[in-house]
Amino acid sequence: MFKKGFLAVLLGIMLSASLVFADDKININTATMEQLQTLSGVGQSTAMAIIKYRDENGAFKTVKQLANVKGIGDKKISKWSESLSVKDSEL
Repeated sequence: MFKKGFLAVLLGIMLSASLVFADDKININTATMEQLQTLSGVGQSTAMAIIKYRDENGAFKTVKQLANVKGIGDKKISKWSESLSVKDSEL
């Protein structure tokens, strides 16, 4: 009985924590190469291209501006859009 109760509490805590982190988005204006590489299909060269574009052209105003980065098209942007932001998330 105690085991089941403990497991239920533990599961509840884990699910609550995952919901908090599920809303975390990667800010493409401040993201590191490592953070960008957590996106599906983003390797070192794509991450470097995003950072280089950002350094040369200033902050992205919208996620859709990623289309200006060589090698990134609308399909990739659509795939990543739920994971990206141009500003820090508000808590």
